[in-house]
Amino acid sequence: MIVEVIAIRAEDVVAAEAAGADRIELVTGMAEGGLTPSAGMIEAAVKASKLPIYVMIRPHDQSFCYSEADQAAMMKDILICRELGAAGIVLGMLDESGEIDTIGLERMLAAAEGLDVTFHRAIDEVKDQLAALHVLARYPQISRVLTSGGSRTSTESTGQLRRLQEEAQALGIRIIVGKGLTPDNVAMVVRETGVSEVHFGAGVRKNKSFQDGIDPEEIGSIRDKLPG
Repeated sequence: MIVEVIAIRAEDVVAAEAAGADRIELVTGMAEGGLTPSAGMIEAAVKASKLPIYVMIRPHDQSFCYSEADQAAMMKDILICRELGAAGIVLGMLDESGEIDTIGLERMLAAAEGLDVTFHRAIDEVKDQLAALHVLARYPQISRVLTSGGSRTSTESTGQLRRLQEEAQALGIRIIVGKGLTPDNVAMVVRETGVSEVHFGAGVRKNKSFQDGIDPEEIGSIRDKLPG
């Protein structure tokens, strides 16, 4: 099982690694759903830990449909991630019809040469998640898709997550489940969906809030409840 944890500062990275996390998603602006962190923060996170650091590439929270100016900024941020030693990036792009923006995505993947890629919960806004998964599986750089199954929380859509997981296995891409996971419900979600990667944000923080730091005991509890 892979346990991925959201970090918003270098101290989070250190705490998550010490508690047994496997991978970091580095983000800022959690009140806006997660935005691209600064170059200084990326550098600090990479230097703080041996864990793979995946950086959110999201210039604003207005939508997942990005203008030419947005995309130029995103490509610059991706180049910065490469230069600073990030292991990968996390992004999602939709077109005006609400489907995967393959033209924009291909531009980002070209800029991200050498980086691993997670397609994020933008997939929870498409009309047909299984069809979108087939589109994303065409790009070898995209290793995984982060999703809650199209619902507000992953616990509300375990059936859809199971369908996505089964399809993803056939396509050679991975599903990582996120949104609403806690140490109390993660074992159930993993059992009912069959996924091997889970993603935690506020669920591993003190008081379940990004205003507070990571609670190592919460990550330890997750590891205790998951299969090896």
